Amino acid sequence: DGTHIPIIAPSVNEGDYVNRKSFHSINVQIICDAANIITNVEAKWPGSVHDSQIFRECTLSTKFGHGEFTGYLLGDRGYPCLPYLLTPYSDPEPGPQQRYNLANCRTRARVEMTIGMLKARFQCLQRLRVTPERACDIIVACVILHNIATIRGEHCPSEPNSSDPNHEHPDPPTDIQDGRAVRDTICHNHFF
Repeated sequence: DGTHIPIIAPSVNEGDYVNRKSFHSINVQIICDAANIITNVEAKWPGSVHDSQIFRECTLSTKFGHGEFTGYLLGDRGYPCLPYLLTPYSDPEPGPQQRYNLANCRTRARVEMTIGMLKARFQCLQRLRVTPERACDIIVACVILHNIATIRGEHCPSEPNSSDPNHEHPDPPTDIQDGRAVRDTICHNHFF
């Protein structure tokens, strides 16, 4: 999933950092595992860049696309459905598709919880008052420290309300290889 880390307005390319909610930010892509360990972070994109573009251009996407990694990632409807990136059905039929969507949503909740934990641990991520380049370095450092704290079993401060009612799920772009057949096979084999 992606999350926006607010920053002060930069002096260079200021408009690029204004996100869809009209504040300046770095759009950060987070991938985590079931233990809340962040296994991949992309923290270099201005707030105006869409989540799907960040994923499309990240090294991990390239490696999955070339078959260097196997397995599946789960994403929300803001991402394209690819053979290795499974998204919910936009209009699920009753039965297997609805059960698949429920399982997808419950599993993706882990990344939302992990992002909430990261922001609760590091209050500086509420608004960074440095250049965008320095903000990206700070975000990555916070991710590394989060992973260390998680591995060590350190207590995480109470999370603020991590569910964002304004989180939008735009339709995925259609210009990328389609993963709907893979999703349909998984749905058919595991959710009947």
